[in-house]
Amino acid sequence: QVQLVESGGGLVQAGGSLRLSCAASGSIFSINVMGWYRQCPGKQRELVADITSDGSTTYADSVKGRFTISRANAKNTIYLEMNSLNAEDTAVYYCHRRDFRGRSSYDSWGQGTQVTVSS
Repeated sequence: QVQLVESGGGLVQAGGSLRLSCAASGSIFSINVMGWYRQCPGKQRELVADITSDGSTTYADSVKGRFTISRANAKNTIYLEMNSLNAEDTAVYYCHRRDFRGRSSYDSWGQGTQVTVSS
């Protein structure tokens, strides 16, 4: 099993910045992808950004140019730098990790951290 511990959420004014962190521990494999999803009440969980173990990144169109995902492989940790936040970014943000071993993959989720942007 993989444990994901998130930190960094909170309340921020529109136009402000926040940095989320997610640290992985447990039965982790070297080939993996980690990322952030978010979910607003009544809406489906959506991908915000992810990053593979070799550094390739994917961003949702709504956050391109404002959010930056990075990782410190030695620490099994990812970061999400969020700038120019607006009310539409308000959501619970979940850390996700998918580990690959052979033909199998294993998904893990964090407990979620609330991000609230006040206008």
